[in-house]
Amino acid sequence: MRLIRLPKAPNGFLGMPEIFNGGVHGVIRRAVIISNGCAGAENQSIGLVRALGLSNRHFLYLVTRPIGGINKWLNWLPVSIHKKLDYFMMQLYGNSRFHAKKIGLCNILEADAPQIARMARETFKKDGPLLVVASGRDTISVASSIKRLAPENVFLVQIQHPRCDLNMFDLVITPCHDYYPLTPHAQRQIPWFLRRLVTPREPPGRNVILTVGALHRADSAALRIAASFWHDELATLPKPLLVVNVGGPTRNCPYDEDLAKQLTTMLQNVLWSCGTIRISFSRRTPEKISKFLIREFSTNPKVTIWDGEGPNPHMGHLAWADAFVITADSVSMLSEACSTGKPVYVIGAELCTWKFADFQKRLLEQGVARPFTGKENVSFLDYFLIVILL
Repeated sequence: MRLIRLPKAPNGFLGMPEIFNGGVHGVIRRAVIISNGCAGAENQSIGLVRALGLSNRHFLYLVTRPIGGINKWLNWLPVSIHKKLDYFMMQLYGNSRFHAKKIGLCNILEADAPQIARMARETFKKDGPLLVVASGRDTISVASSIKRLAPENVFLVQIQHPRCDLNMFDLVITPCHDYYPLTPHAQRQIPWFLRRLVTPREPPGRNVILTVGALHRADSAALRIAASFWHDELATLPKPLLVVNVGGPTRNCPYDEDLAKQLTTMLQNVLWSCGTIRISFSRRTPEKISKFLIREFSTNPKVTIWDGEGPNPHMGHLAWADAFVITADSVSMLSEACSTGKPVYVIGAELCTWKFADFQKRLLEQGVARPFTGKENVSFLDYFLIVILL
């Protein structure tokens, strides 16, 4: 078994933007995050801002969609059109089943492009350029509008490929697998008359930075804080500690209770070599899968299952785990675990299709993850890592 090594950054970006010349701390002193309310997308933006040393110098704004009534069927629309249509329906029907509900995030300001652009212009001489970081489809129109209204005062970073003209952004940070549709293998899967409709349609340019996985906020400082916070609960557990993160099936990574049965068998096979196994579910985990695993392991003294009650132990698990087993559907969970440098095992990767299969392939090629077989000796992995650290 070889040492786990962190992946090197791909050579998808040639040179640094001028605004970053001389070090980011000398140029950028404040940031605005445009969020779509999705934790996965928002955490990527926060992770980037933290990495730039702006943890305490950023503001969070939210782009919201109307919800309730028929709005759940309109999420395919651009968010600006969705809002206008909802307003028209409210005027037409009043307080009816078409009326949108508030989402309960009143402590976060709604993103107002003209207001943010005006603030960037008015404070430019004092505070320098404003860094705007956005992630997710719903944030594109607002973020690009801010740049258009204050082009000389804003540096715009869009995380994840926006599926539109990249020249609207100063920088795009996106995983390599977003460019999978350009590969010969992917092209063979797309009928020729549909290829022009698939984005991206051209290789990454100078304003594109490619990553292997997703950006996240689980940096070394965050893990030190989590290690301290979770010390009393996790530090005294019998070692090695194997953390199992279960996500949920997606369109490009479908699975059902059969994968839960397979996971159960494999965990039972490695249980003898573990001091403790801790299982966590995500909000996407189907109830039938979580109930099956709870039924199989709830009486085992070596196994603890987080049922969603109380503080989420995810960051504590990243800090204290000796090894991870993670379902293949979650790019975020895999990216976070791989960044710790600890052994990461994936279950269900063979079920992934399209660009998510490409992501799994890249993790294997980088040596940061491998398939979970149920034949692993987890105590040997723990010993091996201790020897490496010494």
